[in-house]
Amino acid sequence: MNTEKSEKLFEEAQKHLPGGVNSPVRAFKSVGRDPLYIEKAFGAKMTDIDGNEFIDYIGSWGPMILGHAHPQVIKAIQDTAANGTSFGANSVQEVELAKLIKKFVPSIEIVRMVNSGTEATMSAMRLARGFTKRDKIIKFEGCYHGHGDSFLIKAGSGVATLGLPDSPGVTQSTAKDTLTARYNDIQSVQELVESNKDNVAAIFIEAVGGNMGCVPAKKEFLQALRDLCDAEKILLIFDEVMTGFRLAKGGAQEIYGITPDLTTFGKVIGGGLPVGAYGGRAEIMKMIAPSGTVYQAGTLSGNPLAMIAGYETLRIIDETPDFYAKLEEKSAYLENGILKALKEKGLNYTINRVGSMFTLFFTDAEVVDFDTAKTSDTTKFTKYFNSMLENGVYLPPSQFEANFVSIAHSKEDLDRTIEAVSQAMN
Repeated sequence: MNTEKSEKLFEEAQKHLPGGVNSPVRAFKSVGRDPLYIEKAFGAKMTDIDGNEFIDYIGSWGPMILGHAHPQVIKAIQDTAANGTSFGANSVQEVELAKLIKKFVPSIEIVRMVNSGTEATMSAMRLARGFTKRDKIIKFEGCYHGHGDSFLIKAGSGVATLGLPDSPGVTQSTAKDTLTARYNDIQSVQELVESNKDNVAAIFIEAVGGNMGCVPAKKEFLQALRDLCDAEKILLIFDEVMTGFRLAKGGAQEIYGITPDLTTFGKVIGGGLPVGAYGGRAEIMKMIAPSGTVYQAGTLSGNPLAMIAGYETLRIIDETPDFYAKLEEKSAYLENGILKALKEKGLNYTINRVGSMFTLFFTDAEVVDFDTAKTSDTTKFTKYFNSMLENGVYLPPSQFEANFVSIAHSKEDLDRTIEAVSQAMN
């Protein structure tokens, strides 16, 4: 595979950008090679500036559930852009998207649009503290809620991929208000709540973790969290930035049948454009300015281009018969093919999959939390990643990230991927 142009551009980029990139995992540092520069993408495929074509399982880290450059989404963006790209004022598109989000997710009574998943979780945290008049939050090892200071404590994903400690620049006074529990371990949560009695504002969780690889919560664990929060007057906040509209219309909370107090969104609701949102019970959300005293603002919040891209994406999902059943069929086919390839090679690695999110862990341990995810052999993953790339399959360059299947992946794409897995395991 010729990557001369990408290599040359990366050399230039390192003179101008930190590490040559604008997000750490894009650097390909953990897989021992220079990153590629993508020129275009359509459907389930991407093409780099050297002309190499890849079947894509990153999907812009989740948003491209319809595939890249869906014609209807692109046309909606173009038509909207022709009337102006940003007003700093209200627009029709933000109201229409809010209505559609509420239709999909019954727990959302009021929603506030922001510009990223990080902004959504930071804002939800402030709101939870304002509503409960408490200071501390609980998060889980390996769950990533964006790069806000309070969340960069055992945050999984990019931090784990690069082998970094909890981030410099986070003050001790900020870190002391973040308590960290073990994923799928209710006793660890109960102990934190008891030792911080009446001072925990919220518990944040990815109901299906995507930033230690794909790691689903157990139903009984989530139900125990809900019961504990009700008993202790703590807000339960689902981070569905990755899972929202990806796993089901109503996200992970629909699959588990558990209702959080607040939910954060991103990814799919922007249709590939930068966007985030948080919402939930009206009595909580009405505390946000200007209806309440908890301040949060954003110049580009509700940007008409992001709103129409998200609206059109959700509208297409809503109007496509059996959309999630079809996505499940594709995802299950791929999982079963990979498992068969592993069995033929006499390998016993672990695959976790929930809907169209999955991760192949290079360990024979059951992966139920961050510690078990870290038993994966990252050297073997690096070899696997590079073999897959050479065979035209573009995966997340980290053992600790989820892969995403889109509705645009064809049977031919899936079969080619399974064959590439088989070759990579030689």
